[in-house]
Amino acid sequence: MPERSQDWMRQAKRDFEMAKEAMNDGFYEWSCFAAQQAAEKAVKAVFQKMGSVAWGHSVFDLLRALSAKISVPDDVLNCARALDRYYIPTRYPNGFDSGSPFEYFTEEDARNAILYCRRVIEFCESVLAEER
Repeated sequence: MPERSQDWMRQAKRDFEMAKEAMNDGFYEWSCFAAQQAAEKAVKAVFQKMGSVAWGHSVFDLLRALSAKISVPDDVLNCARALDRYYIPTRYPNGFDSGSPFEYFTEEDARNAILYCRRVIEFCESVLAEER
């Protein structure tokens, strides 16, 4: 399998930019989801660089698996744990007893998701820089 970590990281950064744009436009649920997706892709970039395959969508689970190979700081794991909460309920009305996702997610949620995502991406970029 070809090594494509840079492709994964470039897409992670683009998703991160989308998260910021969505927040600025008031699409807080999509901002949160895009942040989770960006973090997931950044972690998968690290797996790619290490010649490993990463399956699943939980940023927390991916980072725990990665911690078998490298040290993952607790704050990064905590950011991942928080981001995973945005994977499903940001998109599906049945994530809540009533209402639509856009009614539940706030600007504060989006700002936090972006902060968490930034931390995960920074960590992944530092790992990729060491792997070169």
